[in-house]
Amino acid sequence: MQLLDLFEFSILFLGLLAFIAGFIDSIVGGGGLIQVPALFVAFPNESPATLFGTNKLASLGGTATAAKKYLSTVQLPKVVLILGGGFALFGSFLGAWAVTQISADFLRLSLPPLLIALLIFTLINKNMGMEHRAFTFTKRQYLILILGTLTIGFYDGFFGPGTGMFLMFLFVHFLGFDFINGAAATKVINCITNFAALALFIPTGHINWGIALWMMFFNILGSFLGSRLAIAKGSQLVRKVFIFVVVLLILKTSNDSYHWLQLVIN
Repeated sequence: MQLLDLFEFSILFLGLLAFIAGFIDSIVGGGGLIQVPALFVAFPNESPATLFGTNKLASLGGTATAAKKYLSTVQLPKVVLILGGGFALFGSFLGAWAVTQISADFLRLSLPPLLIALLIFTLINKNMGMEHRAFTFTKRQYLILILGTLTIGFYDGFFGPGTGMFLMFLFVHFLGFDFINGAAATKVINCITNFAALALFIPTGHINWGIALWMMFFNILGSFLGSRLAIAKGSQLVRKVFIFVVVLLILKTSNDSYHWLQLVIN
């Protein structure tokens, strides 16, 4: 295959996977599971920081599209958007600073067991996220919202994989949202934490603008279709996709941490 043909194949490959990532991410999150490895495969010699920055910018369009679509159908309490978004933003900045000071290896090793626990809990509680319970504005709810978004925002800035899963679990299990309202809240908070990351990547030049905008187009298209499908089919579909993506995330993060696939092959 000639160099030009290889480049064109990589571009088409990235567009297709950006569409799939946007579609899945708009329903439950986890688009980074698809987009980030695709970028590393297409550009193996590029700086990892540039690939992460390119992924964040490409994802932002899709995340904003999904958030807009959900908010046209469900009405989230403004306190969730303002208070939750503000603490997630603050936590994300703290996490980004912390990762420059200490290693994230302990999180990488502890993430697979944590995700397995989340999966088991979701499977056992079959009715979780099937009905929406209005946000009641109690002190306990406020505290859960603040601590939850601050912690997950910190995690997103510090490490990142599975942020959408943890936000969805926060809103569905701890705050009583159904999966559709939880998806709406998750997309809004994700938009805010993505802005926080881009505030670091853009000034430092860690963005491939051409590739990012190309992928953003397909990510937006996938997000538009995915959010429409989720709204049409309801929480039952979102729950199934949530479980599927958590399983994929468990497999990926456990292989990243413990290299089990290499052991199986050998």
